[in-house]
Amino acid sequence: MVAGQPGLRQRPGEKGGELTGPNPTDRGKAGSKYHLLVDAHGLPLNVLVSAANRHDSLFVEPILDSMPAIKRGGRGHPRRRPVKLHGDRGYDIPRVRRYLRRRGITARIARIGRDSSARLGRHRWVVERTLGWLLSYKRLALRYDRTAVTITALARLAITLICARRLPTN
Repeated sequence: MVAGQPGLRQRPGEKGGELTGPNPTDRGKAGSKYHLLVDAHGLPLNVLVSAANRHDSLFVEPILDSMPAIKRGGRGHPRRRPVKLHGDRGYDIPRVRRYLRRRGITARIARIGRDSSARLGRHRWVVERTLGWLLSYKRLALRYDRTAVTITALARLAITLICARRLPTN
């Protein structure tokens, strides 16, 4: 029996699976990366899972395009795009800036070689805190599940639970 072939069971101790790649910050171990879209208060709006060796800028378009409609109180159509998008230097690529301009989203992205990350820190901690909430679910932090469908479903379930906890209790 060969591991990795369709229809054959894989042992729990085997590493890897779909949406994993060599992690550049963890001695090349196979890992995944969670891309989060959050509002100003840290409430997760959307999540994508990718291999750890894929560049962050590749996932700006898919995460914004698959963003669900958000109905805030009042009249009018639900919002399908944010007003502003804050990002670190990893998103300072002309393709990303053109995409955001086309969608009418104000880009607040630190410029490589010019802007310091200190100014971005007052917004970045919100995303880091939400990522901490997401990784508090052990199954996502240690990545037991090997298929892309399962890990994506678990990540979406986790952000649903995070949103449910943040609802006001009246």
